[in-house]
Amino acid sequence: MSKTREVYVCSACKASVLQWRGQCPQCRAWNTLEAVLSPSNARRGTAGRSFNANEPMLLQDVRNDNCRFYATGLEQLDRALGRGLVSGASILVGGEPGIGKSTLLMQVAGSVAKQGRTVLYATGEESLAQIKDRAERLGVLAPQLLALATSQLEDVLRAIDAQTPELLILDSVQTMASASTDGLPGNASQVRAVATALLETCRRSSTTSVLVGHVTKDGLLAGPRLLEHAVDTVIALEGDRRNFFRLLRVLKNRFGSSEELLVFRMKADGMQVVDDPSTFFLEARDATLSGAALALAVDGNRPLVVEAQALVARSFLGIPRRTALGFDVNRLHLLLAVLEKRLNLNFGQADIYAKVGGGIRLQDPGLDLALMAAVLSSYYDVPLPEKCILWGEVDLNGQMRSVAAQEPRLAQALRLGYSPVIHPGGGKTGIRTIRDLQAKLFRRQGTAQ
Repeated sequence: MSKTREVYVCSACKASVLQWRGQCPQCRAWNTLEAVLSPSNARRGTAGRSFNANEPMLLQDVRNDNCRFYATGLEQLDRALGRGLVSGASILVGGEPGIGKSTLLMQVAGSVAKQGRTVLYATGEESLAQIKDRAERLGVLAPQLLALATSQLEDVLRAIDAQTPELLILDSVQTMASASTDGLPGNASQVRAVATALLETCRRSSTTSVLVGHVTKDGLLAGPRLLEHAVDTVIALEGDRRNFFRLLRVLKNRFGSSEELLVFRMKADGMQVVDDPSTFFLEARDATLSGAALALAVDGNRPLVVEAQALVARSFLGIPRRTALGFDVNRLHLLLAVLEKRLNLNFGQADIYAKVGGGIRLQDPGLDLALMAAVLSSYYDVPLPEKCILWGEVDLNGQMRSVAAQEPRLAQALRLGYSPVIHPGGGKTGIRTIRDLQAKLFRRQGTAQ
């Protein structure tokens, strides 16, 4: 026999909840919840079910008429997603609190609604008045834009069946609870049950679903990994809330590239796409100062020009400081060790601070060469040429290693008019070792050493 448990059913509207309340969350009637026994099974509904035989068929005969694409209203976002939104597909959007997830999705909801498509914005975090206030501020109110404030999954499912929206935005999946599953909203079992039921319902009704997910303190999506496997697209919205820009990364995409990157500028009227972010993170710079080098980094498929900055100063501490912002501090330790060993430099009595200007965080190995150039520039107190740009990976033996997207980087550097262009390889602009870097940019200082 299956296990039983106690749930509470409203005598007025038949809604069910896991815990007793004085007021029904569905019909708002008072003292109508009554305890009943309900079967509970980990594979709920599977016992005793008869299944229809499912036979394989030729893939070329499969019809995909229901796979329709439509625009989000943001051209750059459509390109990042592949061809826009897909009927019946699912998207998971993650990001820290206050990073702009709700703002961006409200803009998308309003743009889709203005196309004459029905959009349902369901939230368990805000009231209807708060949602309307944001929509008015962003200027996206439309007749086809519906809103629902609830933390009960069953309310959302009933709204989908009744309205059949083309786009569903759920903000957020961790605030929803299913009456058929034990536990509080946000735990693994609830997130799994909510996501599974929503995705099945949306695929059946050809509704595009966008689920907002919370992140942990480490920046990872909270909840079971099943959530990321079940959806078609995973998007991460990143950035520092103290800065005015945001980065949108596509981490998984079944309808396009999973290496796309968008840069947004946060403004009072919403998120604005930066059309050409190549030099967006440079802002105003003084090329006459030492300790700065331009790097042509690649994040996803997009080349970005950033400034690697370094400060080498005399240390009065027993153990000199090493600080890195915008990249892994272990990379800084590695590069300094290579410089000391291969160029016979002494950093033992120096504090060294390094960062990537603009507040962006990069993991591109091509940043090595620019970081080394910035450290040498500060150490020798010699500024680099104003239009000099560098990229390349540095091995532990001081040799240069080519990095991915070599041709796009070179084409972008030439398009923006940078010279000299220094990168691994032979030829006029290529270098092979860090001694070549020292000889090319710091010839006089290298000779003195």
